[in-house]
Amino acid sequence: MNQTDQPSCQKEETIVFPIYSGSACCSSGIGEAQPDRPRLDQDFVIGSVSTPAGSVPRVSSQLEWRDHWGTVKARWGVGRMDYAVDPGLYALGNPDRESPVLVSANYKMSFDELRSALPGRDLWILALDTKGINVWCAAGKGTFGTEELVQRIESSGLNQVVSHRSLILPQLGAPGVAAHTVKTRSGFGVRFGPINARDLPAYMDAGFEATSEMRLKTFALRERAVLIPVELVETIKPSLIIAPVLFLLGGIGGPAGFWANALNDGSFAVLAFLSAIVGGAVIHPLLLPHLPGRAFSAKGLWLGAAVALAVLFLQGSDWSTWAARFGALAWLLIIPAVTAYLAMNFTGCSTYTSLSGVKREMQWALPLEIGMGVSGFAIWIASRAIA
Repeated sequence: MNQTDQPSCQKEETIVFPIYSGSACCSSGIGEAQPDRPRLDQDFVIGSVSTPAGSVPRVSSQLEWRDHWGTVKARWGVGRMDYAVDPGLYALGNPDRESPVLVSANYKMSFDELRSALPGRDLWILALDTKGINVWCAAGKGTFGTEELVQRIESSGLNQVVSHRSLILPQLGAPGVAAHTVKTRSGFGVRFGPINARDLPAYMDAGFEATSEMRLKTFALRERAVLIPVELVETIKPSLIIAPVLFLLGGIGGPAGFWANALNDGSFAVLAFLSAIVGGAVIHPLLLPHLPGRAFSAKGLWLGAAVALAVLFLQGSDWSTWAARFGALAWLLIIPAVTAYLAMNFTGCSTYTSLSGVKREMQWALPLEIGMGVSGFAIWIASRAIA
């Protein structure tokens, strides 16, 4: 494989690819239909490569500011469900008919991570139509799967573009792809590359051999931390309703007038609720491996109890009255319930939870969390009534 320096990220002239008649050993008819090509006017496309299958969009391994800004927005849930590239074949660098073909999802963040990990490389990227979902999730949902891969090979005219019949797929896409079926139906063999795109250069330089470290999926602090923004965003809508309700309910009862009570007790209720959210959506992901318990809900309960005790300690209330005691008990139930629920929700982001395990956890954790939350809220209302 030829290695050349990546060009600047400016629009470039079309590169003419020599006409090549692919091998006719495969009689499946792949490539006979009019190729379905991605648009050339996508903002990350820097040119095109002319091939027997038509013009293929050319991309660079150098990300521009708009790519980074798009990632930031997606991390915070802005346009995340529409953050996708056109499915189809792309050229990275100056690939030829012998260059490797890497397969990716059409989720823009996955696509960008792949191309940015391969500076100085000349290869083809086949983006599957995963509906803008990353490889791992799409493999579980079936969109990064055998049928889509076979159809995309055909619609892109890939057998007209390359002389070999080999594809490199991400390891996390393996659950959705039956390699033997792909080979039978398309003539293309499947290799499963390393888990992380950053390991691809070493993998290819080693003759497409992966080390044991390349096969190990980690869930390190940085990997967990980047998921925090979207976890927080998901709590915004319910919080915009719950927080004002808690503030107003805090004005009921108490020794002073309604607004004085709301500013004192209502504000504390809002802060306690927000502390529970921070515990479940921020602290839990950061401390995940160090929290006691195996189930994420159990980890959240322990963490929520610690957060509740810290909040009550910082409040510095006089617990000599029954109203204060009931109020403290209420938050000792509410905060762990909220934190445990958000912690349980994080199972969908983790690398070491299974669908069956999550279902079993939800069977006992969800009723417990609802029961604690409802009981705590009822006790808190009672504490306001007798204050």
